[in-house]
Amino acid sequence: MTTPSTPPTPEPEPHGVRLVAVLLALTVVSGLIDAVSYLGLGHVFTANMTGNVVVLGFAAAGAPGFSVPHTATSLACFLLGAVCGGRLAARCRPGSHGRWARATLATEALLVGGSAAIAFVWPDRTPTLYALIALTAFAMGLRNATVRKLGVPDLTTTVLTMTLTALASDSRLGDGSGRRSPRRTAAVCAMFAGACLGAWLVLHHGLGLPLLIAAVASAVLAAAVASGRG
Repeated sequence: MTTPSTPPTPEPEPHGVRLVAVLLALTVVSGLIDAVSYLGLGHVFTANMTGNVVVLGFAAAGAPGFSVPHTATSLACFLLGAVCGGRLAARCRPGSHGRWARATLATEALLVGGSAAIAFVWPDRTPTLYALIALTAFAMGLRNATVRKLGVPDLTTTVLTMTLTALASDSRLGDGSGRRSPRRTAAVCAMFAGACLGAWLVLHHGLGLPLLIAAVASAVLAAAVASGRG
């Protein structure tokens, strides 16, 4: 006698709604940062390192409009930020993730705010370009290490390749139920919105304003993490 198969239990969602909202907002910020860096800092990414490795390959091959020093600076500073983020995470006590995430986002706000100040005060200078690359890439590396430790599925805040893959392959047209499709779609829309807004601001207002908006957003999100349990 066979027993009827039990339907699979849905995977529990351990993360609070507030944290998901914060990470989606940070994805918008990433779009802003990459719009600034790619359009205003010599075709280099400071949040999306997948694209940056490809750009480095273009630059190394001598493709016009790309710079090995700019891209290498971004990669190095991003990795340094990720190292610092990893060390901070290792010192995080159980149950103190909110405090640790708040400190990381506050640091991001300070770094991006510093880059905005530099862009306003010393525009169109070579040292300014390198300073903006270094500060924003370090901030994004620090944040990425933090987001990775938080481990919220489909919300890396900076890259979308696996999110898009999961959106398609796990949909009803693929081999899944599409249960997480709303979150994955929201992440894609958030990055798109940030990139559109950032590009418009760079083209019409320069680099300082989008960086300032990104810094203020990071500060607000740090406060949101502080006031929530997610």
